[in-house]
Amino acid sequence: MTNQVNNQQIKKEKQALILEAAGRVIREKGYHQARMADIARRAGISYGLVYHYFGGKAEVLDALIEEWFTGLDAVMDLQTQGDRPVEKKLEALVHFFLDQYEERPDLVHVIITEVSRSTIHLTPERLSHIKRIMARTEEIMAQGQAEKILRRDLRARYLSYFFLGAVETLISTMVYENQTLRGRLQKQRLAEALLTMFFDGARAR
Repeated sequence: MTNQVNNQQIKKEKQALILEAAGRVIREKGYHQARMADIARRAGISYGLVYHYFGGKAEVLDALIEEWFTGLDAVMDLQTQGDRPVEKKLEALVHFFLDQYEERPDLVHVIITEVSRSTIHLTPERLSHIKRIMARTEEIMAQGQAEKILRRDLRARYLSYFFLGAVETLISTMVYENQTLRGRLQKQRLAEALLTMFFDGARAR
């Protein structure tokens, strides 16, 4: 049993190492120009070992995208449950994106350039991930409308479009400009500015 646990731990560590290297290589070269040999070299492991854990470059990209949506789903689980104020729920979502951009810039770059802003890799499964996030954001907007916090002359669906569009545009612009985030205070200022602009237009009158 101990050996099995150790093997699983080694597998997770190697996969994490490969995915971190893959994010950097894809960010630098783009998905189509990136090679498994480049990923192995960046990870500091043998070419064959990369293929031991991943069947190919497409499988590596799948794993990166799955890692992103798993984290986002976990945040959504927390925000769509319980009776926290709508403002706090939306603030938590904004901070998730900003935290990820600060801590995992390569992963966020891949998500923006290869999925969010590209149709080449937007498979039906990945599109269903995006639609699920939009639907769960709509739940939060509907809560805000029910509590008379958000305006009700627009559908909750459109409010979710406005909110997610603002977040995605902010992160995309930072990705394409290669801007970096420097600490908690900068993230807080960006989050407050985005939320203020959203609520200024969406708050119930």
